[in-house]
Amino acid sequence: MKSALLLCLTLVAASTVSLANEPVKTKTYSFGVVPQFSSERISRTWEPVLEMLEKETGLQFELSGSLDIPAFERSFIKGRYDFAYMNPYHAIIGHDREGYEPIIRDVGRSLYGIIVVKKDSPFNAIEDLDGKKVAFPAPNALGAALIPRAEFSRKYNIDVEEMYVGSHSSVYLNVALGLAAAGGGVQKTFSQQPEQITSQLRIISKTQEVPPHPITAHKRVPDEVKQAVSDAFLKIAATEQGAKLLKKIPMVSAGKASIQDYQLLNEMKLDEFYVK
Repeated sequence: MKSALLLCLTLVAASTVSLANEPVKTKTYSFGVVPQFSSERISRTWEPVLEMLEKETGLQFELSGSLDIPAFERSFIKGRYDFAYMNPYHAIIGHDREGYEPIIRDVGRSLYGIIVVKKDSPFNAIEDLDGKKVAFPAPNALGAALIPRAEFSRKYNIDVEEMYVGSHSSVYLNVALGLAAAGGGVQKTFSQQPEQITSQLRIISKTQEVPPHPITAHKRVPDEVKQAVSDAFLKIAATEQGAKLLKKIPMVSAGKASIQDYQLLNEMKLDEFYVK
């Protein structure tokens, strides 16, 4: 009996030692990014940022890609991302449905949509596009599609043939190739296109301005983790190397954000044009 008891105690002790020697697993936080650009470019832009974020916080992050903007929307609406960089109207939807909270945004600029045409196009005003084919990244791309579509209807009273091509880069390419009469984008993505594309295009209009894309955190993320990530972004932005990396997002002047920053989007009543 004593020998059996001794054997049991020995096994328990051995098991305890074994568990104590196992490495503690650190939680990896998923980080979604709205696919304005190709997956290769998003990876090239964000991986170095997340590496710096890991060094500053001691946490681990995994970049979660999406095939296109609608796929990204389906993911954040289901709360699949712990953190996500999303457009301002996505921030409103994400907050209402899954409790995503904006924590960081570019506080030095505004977001606005642009409408581009070929340089030699006969179209010079939005009214000229009535009945024409217009390329957009996706229905709910805020500056590049959602606000333009709302303004086409309410401000200019025109109808266009909508053509969805998956990304901002594809919009500019389709217009340059003459596959669409015009296209919707935003100034920052336009300025980041190759010169051989931008040299073939011109901007004929810009939309109302709104606060730019925030980095958001899901409600399940502990407050101390949200704070650590927010503080780390501000610290990274204050360094020369970090500022250069964030500028590629683009985020020129990082600052704290809250959902109150985006209430203008509710006042714009874009629900009518948001595709669920």
